[in-house]
Amino acid sequence: MQKIKSLMTRQGLRSPQESVNDLSPIENLRIPSKEELRELHEEPTDPQAQQEIINSIEEVYFSNDSFDIVKYELERLPPVLSLQELEEYRDKLKQQQAAVSKKVADLILEKQPAYVEELERVTSLQDGLQLAAVICTNGRRHLNIAKEGFTQTSLGLLANQRKRQLLIGLLKSLRTIKTLQRTDVRLSEMLEEEDYPGAIQLCLECQKAASTFKHYSCISELNSKLQDTLEQIEEQLDVALSKICKNFDINHYTKVQQAYRLLGKTQTAMDQLHMHFTQAIHNTVFQVVLGYVELCAGNTDTKFQKLQYKDLCTHITSDSYIPCLADLCKALWEVMLSYYLTMQWHENHDQDEAAVVSSDGNNVIGSEENSFDRNYVKKKLEHGLSRIWQGWGLNFDVQLKVKTYLLGTDLSNFKYDDFIFVLDVISRLMQVGEEFCGSKSEVLQESIRKQSVNYFKTYHRTRLEELRMFLENETWELCPVKSSFSILQLHEFKFMEQSRSPSVSPSKQPASAVSSTVTLFEQYCAGGNPFEIQADSKDDETEDVLASNGYESDEQEKSAYQEYDSDSDVPEELKRDYVDEQTGDAPIK
Repeated sequence: MQKIKSLMTRQGLRSPQESVNDLSPIENLRIPSKEELRELHEEPTDPQAQQEIINSIEEVYFSNDSFDIVKYELERLPPVLSLQELEEYRDKLKQQQAAVSKKVADLILEKQPAYVEELERVTSLQDGLQLAAVICTNGRRHLNIAKEGFTQTSLGLLANQRKRQLLIGLLKSLRTIKTLQRTDVRLSEMLEEEDYPGAIQLCLECQKAASTFKHYSCISELNSKLQDTLEQIEEQLDVALSKICKNFDINHYTKVQQAYRLLGKTQTAMDQLHMHFTQAIHNTVFQVVLGYVELCAGNTDTKFQKLQYKDLCTHITSDSYIPCLADLCKALWEVMLSYYLTMQWHENHDQDEAAVVSSDGNNVIGSEENSFDRNYVKKKLEHGLSRIWQGWGLNFDVQLKVKTYLLGTDLSNFKYDDFIFVLDVISRLMQVGEEFCGSKSEVLQESIRKQSVNYFKTYHRTRLEELRMFLENETWELCPVKSSFSILQLHEFKFMEQSRSPSVSPSKQPASAVSSTVTLFEQYCAGGNPFEIQADSKDDETEDVLASNGYESDEQEKSAYQEYDSDSDVPEELKRDYVDEQTGDAPIK
């Protein structure tokens, strides 16, 4: 086959496929002329025979356009060529070609009317497009004439008017932006005045206005600045809320609650408030005890500030123990009173809101949200009573702080009056706890019981030794007294007079105190402190008892005692002054 190809190359012959590729597209796709078609039709053909010839064509001839027919036929040639076989095979291929050409001619003649019709439609469409182009050209020419003659002037006026309106709107926007830029000064003034609701309202309005003008580049910086200001207001609100824990002010607290309501953080405010109360208890007792420890130490050493509260209580001296206990109870009373007043404020506020909602029930959704917030606050406050007093094992409750202080010092060497005063203070504190949350103060009772047992064991042992010394070394005889003398006039037996007197309550309240139905919180909510009156009540009781014995003044009392007392016969304890450092002229501090 290679010899045949080389021979064809030398003679300048090309394959039929290459000859077809060299034709132009028009020649390659040339439609047979009418004479050729007529000749094909005039040849006597049998349609069935023609179809059999077409079916006998191998499928490889219809595979793709790049199929090389010449190469295929040359490769099929046998090794030994026979002229007769080649001519027979050539005639067969010619018959197949003639059958295919006849089939193609029949199809062309069949589709010729449709082709002519479609060609006429294309020609008609071309004429229509040319007419449309002429119409568009004329229309544009007339529009240009109208624009130059009339429309351009009128539209120019309208454009100028629109531009004027836009500039007026821009001027208003710039004035608003200028006002927004100056709001930080006003916000600072309002924060200094503690007008938290007004500051938050102004900040929210500025944020709303800033969102309207967010398409200006300068507003993005302003918006972030307003957000920082709002966060700063929340921080100052938290500081203002913490001040409520030690000194409740109704106007201050009302502003703080209104501010948190504007922020939509009423529940968060209540959670923060309880956290501040627990922290206030810890800080208050620590500062009180630390002050007395540093005062007694007499130096500026800062090592005490690093101590734990429990260790700090062990550094309290005997002389400063009772004043420190009194100040400790006073400080804790202020914290609990603030919590009590906070609950009173919420109760009154809830009643006012309920009355407003009942009179105007239009906003049902808002009233339901407010009702949910009120219920949450109410439950949180009620739950916080026990948390502040008892603490559920935390180290921030009042009971545990006082217990730690009580057990931090050995009271066995205290004077009898001093120990009784400690018992009276703790008794009053337990009364406060019962009125505060209904607690029986088991922790305080157990701690004071331990100290009492320890004290009276030591006290009993010491007094027995003194009594034995008096019995062994002193000569006893009758003491000359007045006829009106009563054993109740002696200091050691004054408690018997108090137990017989119906005017004095077991809790040692003064005669001028209000009835027992009034709680301590109701009695002292307007001012005062029950632990300040504690010391004064001892003086009042002494004066009342002495007066009930028939003496008109201190001088008569002193002279009366001088008549029936003798310095030589009275033991040293009976010659002591009744007024000691807790209730006398010069306090320890």
